[in-house]
Amino acid sequence: MNQPSGNEHGAHLTIDLEALCENWLRLARRVPKAECGAVVKANAYGCGIEEVVPALVWAGCRSFFVAHLSEARRVRKVAPSATIYVLNGLLPGSAPAYHAIAARPVLGSPEEIAEWALEGRGAECALHVDTGMNRLGLGHGDVERMIDGAVRERLDIRLVMTHFSAAEVPDDPANLRQVMRFGQVAEMFPEAGKSLLNSSGHFLDIAPPYDLTRPGYALYGGNPVPGQPNPMLPVVRLTAKILQTRVVADGEGVGYNSRWHARGARKLATICLGYADGYPRNASYTDVLPGGHAMVGGVLCPFAGTVSMDLIILDVSDVPAADCARGADVVLIGDGIDLEAAAAGAKTVGYELLTSLGRRYQRSYAGR
Repeated sequence: MNQPSGNEHGAHLTIDLEALCENWLRLARRVPKAECGAVVKANAYGCGIEEVVPALVWAGCRSFFVAHLSEARRVRKVAPSATIYVLNGLLPGSAPAYHAIAARPVLGSPEEIAEWALEGRGAECALHVDTGMNRLGLGHGDVERMIDGAVRERLDIRLVMTHFSAAEVPDDPANLRQVMRFGQVAEMFPEAGKSLLNSSGHFLDIAPPYDLTRPGYALYGGNPVPGQPNPMLPVVRLTAKILQTRVVADGEGVGYNSRWHARGARKLATICLGYADGYPRNASYTDVLPGGHAMVGGVLCPFAGTVSMDLIILDVSDVPAADCARGADVVLIGDGIDLEAAAAGAKTVGYELLTSLGRRYQRSYAGR
């Protein structure tokens, strides 16, 4: 898909690859006795697999995690010697495609294990053990049956992993339970590497780093320690241009269904960005519910009304006229609005906001 350039789209996403690599190095330094990998699923959290993966390889990353085989294929094209794990496991009949690109499925059910043992022909794989998420992964009984069965002899298990359900909340008792359960399973597979830590897990004192970590959100500037200062550098900056300004009188309705009404005369600016560009409709600002904000001329300005497909309206009444003229830039992520703040305004989490950022606007890469 070709990217718009110049004045073809008034919204601009800048991705700082130097900051991305520095974030990876910061996380790697926290686990000096383990290998630090990288999760690049969801198009590298919206930042672009084809740009992010080579930058991380340059920084020293050697192992990558994706969700789907199609993503693994893209990683292989730009990282020929990397180790690639596919987290969503083995879809029926997909074993030959794994062989073709030397990707490792993360097996999480007896059915997947049986198929890989037969069709995988002893190729390298990983095991996902469920320790409390109850989403994907082998239950304790499944692991015990596997230990006792002959099928294990037909597998080349290179990694055993689990996934935290609440690592961003250090005092959540689920963390210790999962650490203890995974420790028990780890002892059953002495020949395989172990992987426990996600982004927030790097900052969880009770969690051992084991052999390979798999940060994702933190690489892209997300805060792995909510409620504390973010130890990561910002990576993503999103701006959009003002298309038009107007003054509305007291009581006038704004946007679809007039869900926001002016309280006194207000100056409004419409920017060329909407939910078709991946900015959530839940960021709408109504008379009864607050929503998103943008920075205009250094002034934090609330949205006004419903986020529509291609446009967002801002209340710029407090902004000097010179800073909110037609063509002026406004900042939706950056300049004091971090991922967490932008996501809070959209009543979601930074993960969703980041991975939703679309490809319709101008996109550029800094630091390379």
